[in-house]
Amino acid sequence: MADTRPRIDHLVVAARTLDDGVAWCEATLGVTPGPGGQHPLFGTHNRLLKLGGSGSPAAYLEIIAIDPKATPTRAAHQRRWFDLDDPAMHARLAQHGPQLVHWVASVPHIGNAVAALQAIGIQRGPVVSASRQTPQGLLQWHISVRDDGQRLYNGAMPTLIQWVGTHPTAHMPDSGVSLRRLRLHHAGAAGLRAALQALELDDGPSVCDGPAGLTAELDTPTQGRVTLLSPP
Repeated sequence: MADTRPRIDHLVVAARTLDDGVAWCEATLGVTPGPGGQHPLFGTHNRLLKLGGSGSPAAYLEIIAIDPKATPTRAAHQRRWFDLDDPAMHARLAQHGPQLVHWVASVPHIGNAVAALQAIGIQRGPVVSASRQTPQGLLQWHISVRDDGQRLYNGAMPTLIQWVGTHPTAHMPDSGVSLRRLRLHHAGAAGLRAALQALELDDGPSVCDGPAGLTAELDTPTQGRVTLLSPP
């Protein structure tokens, strides 16, 4: 499935371990996340949950953690994505448990999108090709990942992704969880708005001034409306 316009692709919930993430999802959203897989390039693994109601044809929630059994095939000086190698991130996850830390935007032409951000002084990172095996075959994508692994804007600046072929939600069952709203907060809100405009994501998440972070409002089948807040 090719994306013809930029949109919210998925929310990223980081966890100290994948078991922690599954337990968090069951307690917080009232559902068990579906299967995911391993990311050899980054030495991580995940579980996934399809989201409805976001205004996008396909969106999902990703629970991700470092895979203790894997060694990244990425160069030794390059860090894992989503700040997963950051000691401060490790400390927060150990103290507070799994938490919303980031979001990813799907774009139809990732090279053009990265260049659009570079033109306004934002270095989103080089585009790398990644993949993982699934029961339905090889899932492939191109994604912008900085060598230092930083998310930028405390996670409010999206990582960019371009899927190759089938989108992962094509094989996910409905979870009953819907994304109602995604809001981005940052003291540099003007710069964040300019970035979303450069990406043509004007009708995506709302942006407001304030302490840096993300707020996602989800409707769930058993827990009612749940608000996820990223840490400052």
